[in-house]
Amino acid sequence: MRGREISRRDFLRGLTGLGACALGGVLSLALSKVEGLSKGGGALVSQWSWLNRAGLPLGRTSEQAAPGPYAIEAMYYTGIVDQGLDCMACHGTAEPSRVLYCHTPHAGDYVKCQLCPKGCIISEGQRGDCRVRENQGGKLYSMVYGNPCSVNNDPIEKKPFYHFLPTSLALSLATAGCNLHCKYCQNWTISQVPPEKVSSYDAPPEVVVAAALEVGSQSIAYTYSEPTVFYEYMLAIARLARPKGLKSVVISAGYINPAPLRELCQAVDAIKIDLKGFNREFYEKVCFGTLEPVLEAIKIIHEEGVHLEIVNLVVPTLNDDEGELRELARWIVDNVGPDVPTHFSRFHPMYQLKNLPPTPVETLERARDMAMEEGIHYAYVGNVPGHSGDHTYCAHCGDRIIQRMGFAVLDYHIVDGKCEYCGNPIPGVWGEAKPGEGTEQPMEPSDY
Repeated sequence: MRGREISRRDFLRGLTGLGACALGGVLSLALSKVEGLSKGGGALVSQWSWLNRAGLPLGRTSEQAAPGPYAIEAMYYTGIVDQGLDCMACHGTAEPSRVLYCHTPHAGDYVKCQLCPKGCIISEGQRGDCRVRENQGGKLYSMVYGNPCSVNNDPIEKKPFYHFLPTSLALSLATAGCNLHCKYCQNWTISQVPPEKVSSYDAPPEVVVAAALEVGSQSIAYTYSEPTVFYEYMLAIARLARPKGLKSVVISAGYINPAPLRELCQAVDAIKIDLKGFNREFYEKVCFGTLEPVLEAIKIIHEEGVHLEIVNLVVPTLNDDEGELRELARWIVDNVGPDVPTHFSRFHPMYQLKNLPPTPVETLERARDMAMEEGIHYAYVGNVPGHSGDHTYCAHCGDRIIQRMGFAVLDYHIVDGKCEYCGNPIPGVWGEAKPGEGTEQPMEPSDY
């Protein structure tokens, strides 16, 4: 097999370039130069009034009022006050006892959010399950527009994207909130709280785009929490970024309805989906969601021609059954093809699952082997820096064409989108890679 083993020199070289400290320092300096960006608590008064936002793709007109400086009327919802409120629509047929003894005061204006499969029915002054979409006077508002709680400049490999502009930087951002509640969430301090509980930036879409250009990012990543819940903000940024030559990449659990997803696909360039397992009970009890909408989302992304990668975080005793892992791989091949990069990543105990051990490396290796046996061409072992399963091998000749150590690319043998050794096309989006740059060190917050 061509390629070289990792030497001490290679390892040290991987610490240069974008080293974590330098990366954060460069970003902080650049952001301080960009007019309009400030940092503060949830009560921070925005420097960008509603009048200033009127010209944005998803902005309001000057005649419309808003409930707060970071609110914008949401997309994908309907009012239901005129239709009458049916308790079954909220509780469902599976909860007849709750319908009989429902104590919710059914008065005022209700709205039904249609952004994600949960379809929250929200009463006046209340928010949906995601904690960031609020009913004010019969209108649904996103309460996090222009208000990210985390902004970093990350290697694209951290997302992880392994077949999308290797060694490039992605200006990465998140707001508070999530429409799932995974018991092993690595970023629960921002995903499982409302925006008032975190310190946030004042960063309208045009400021984010300017910051990305300032720090030399090739893309903007919507990540860390769940981009679906800041859908309007993400869409506005992506639409402004594309004419500036910036790509948009989404790191999501894929718990989103088809219509908003198809609209999003027209504005972004790559989506990584966390397919959390292939077990309906696991989704319901551990993630508080359902499996089928995620599978549908994966198929839609593939149909829309957006670059797709899939991650399965393998959690010991909960979603590591070999039969399910094989079924997951078989589903991927049958529905989106063998060339979608698929990552089997290592779980580390945190949040509400601190009682479980880290995923044995042997489990990840077996998952990767089974995926390749089922026909997946590019299967990876994730969260195990330096593992041979973290590299990219040509599906035709078998030679190693990308060598990684953590988030660093040490060796690169793709030329014009083809294997340098045999000329086989390698599926993905390839640019001018810079081997030797990056960092092996963990970076927070996590994208997994």
